[in-house]
Amino acid sequence: MAVQFGRRLRRGATTTAVAAAAVAALSASQGPGSPLVASEDDQPAAGATPSDDSAASGNSPYFTDLPPLNTPDKPGTSVDLPVTGSAESGIPASILAAYKKTQQTVAGTDAACRLPWQLLAAIGKVESGQARGGRVDAQGTTLSPILGPALNGQGFALIKDTDNGAYDGDSTHDRAVGPMQFIPSTWETWGQDGNGDGRKDPNNIYDAALAAGRYLCAGSRDLSLATNLDQAVLSYNHSDEYLRTVRSWFEYYKRGTHEVPDGSGVLPPGLGSGRDRSPSSGPGTTPSPTPSPSPHGSATPKPPSKPGPTPSDPPGKPSSPPPTPDPTPAQTLAGVKNAGTGPLTAMAGDAFTERIKVRARNGLGGPLAKVSVTFAVTGDTDAAFTGGKRTVILTTGADGTVTAPVLKAGQKTGEFAVRATATGTSLPAVSYSAKVTARQADTIARTGTEKLTAEAGATFDDIAFKAMYKKAAAHGVAVTATMITDDEKPVENDKGPYFEEKGGKQVRTLTGLSTDADGKLVLSKIHAGDTAGTYKLRLTTEGGATVDIELTVEAATEAGTETGTEAGTEAGA
Repeated sequence: MAVQFGRRLRRGATTTAVAAAAVAALSASQGPGSPLVASEDDQPAAGATPSDDSAASGNSPYFTDLPPLNTPDKPGTSVDLPVTGSAESGIPASILAAYKKTQQTVAGTDAACRLPWQLLAAIGKVESGQARGGRVDAQGTTLSPILGPALNGQGFALIKDTDNGAYDGDSTHDRAVGPMQFIPSTWETWGQDGNGDGRKDPNNIYDAALAAGRYLCAGSRDLSLATNLDQAVLSYNHSDEYLRTVRSWFEYYKRGTHEVPDGSGVLPPGLGSGRDRSPSSGPGTTPSPTPSPSPHGSATPKPPSKPGPTPSDPPGKPSSPPPTPDPTPAQTLAGVKNAGTGPLTAMAGDAFTERIKVRARNGLGGPLAKVSVTFAVTGDTDAAFTGGKRTVILTTGADGTVTAPVLKAGQKTGEFAVRATATGTSLPAVSYSAKVTARQADTIARTGTEKLTAEAGATFDDIAFKAMYKKAAAHGVAVTATMITDDEKPVENDKGPYFEEKGGKQVRTLTGLSTDADGKLVLSKIHAGDTAGTYKLRLTTEGGATVDIELTVEAATEAGTETGTEAGTEAGA
């Protein structure tokens, strides 16, 4: 079969030899530089790359057209080239902006990943032809959804519906969605709001590019290393041909790109502007004989001057790879389950003492090693794993288990959940309920010892307290102050000292109080009231610690009257 550059091909429809020959030709035409594919010494170790089940795109089809063999210099560096560069190096404005914004955003939160925007551009080119040549609106959302074919197992992976058609409109099987072609289950975990509109839309290039960037940087990857970059690309679509194609465009874009208006990007041959990007022909059908433009724009590719073997039929090479035997039940992932995680409860700001643990099991019910598991914090919470990450990906060990990093509670109280899923699969997730409680104190005491007195109609001096929890200062603890009766079962007193709210309203219960960083709380402006006597003030903390103190209100003296009488007598004398 002759090579059909630029034609949309099903995964596995071209041989590894074809891609290798094309990449070799591309490398030869581009002169010295970084290799397009990591050398043998740089390849990932056996078992280090993700399995087919961990692909962000569900291993859906992709475009296999390669960059021009004669790669131009960077725009403006040759007198023989226009300053705008070649058509193939043009990237639509909104698409290019989204890639560069993602690089900047990821650099601010995960600088060690060293994500290059050209890698996003390469994946975007291969997955959707840069969002169908940049057919997006002003917010970066595609003018119509970009959907891959139904992943029904007929020539593609088998992934049954996981989103009830919410993202892909298919309630039977999943489809890859958007310009970066995420399958719904992966988007549910990795979806991002890249343009700040409050939504996570896989059809928006800013959202999709940021999600792709986060996904490629999963774990502790450093994409400046060839092995890590290869692993990241393979985790997106587990195919050697896919890796070579993405690598080709990555190197091509690194040599120079330029911005073109949205909607005017170069489309892969055969890609229309409609809703669906999947091949119109089914498995086994023959592509239309209508000639497609070549990568260089000529209407009909020129035949070689001398006949010879085509890249797809190299001498001595098989025309297709041998079939891969089906995995045995012992090698097949059947699901993940809780591996004995206890209750998840922590006070605001504290770390959860319990660690989330998952076990992957095979088709025989036994443990399965080297399974990629995604842990994701969900719900309205500011809790996060160590390092502030809400999503982490780890791999099961020889016993089939993997333990999530330490989970730390934020300042927001309430319940949330942590979901553990086999990355990139539609297998049921394991959900763990977690709860963040308010900060507590087990003791609270007044810091002074002097008697608290005030004349009727006056105010008491400021009163200070300190709260403790397990013999340490308890900061941020909620405290309630109440004037109580002296009964066996005291209630709020309606006489004596009081607090004053805004507007002058008298109240005898004050809420919304909180201890400072040293566990201290100062009560100020307590009015004595008009009735002399002894009263009680009770402080109660979150956690149940209480302290009662006495407030004495003395009758007002008549010093002022006596002074006035004495002055009058002296004047008469």
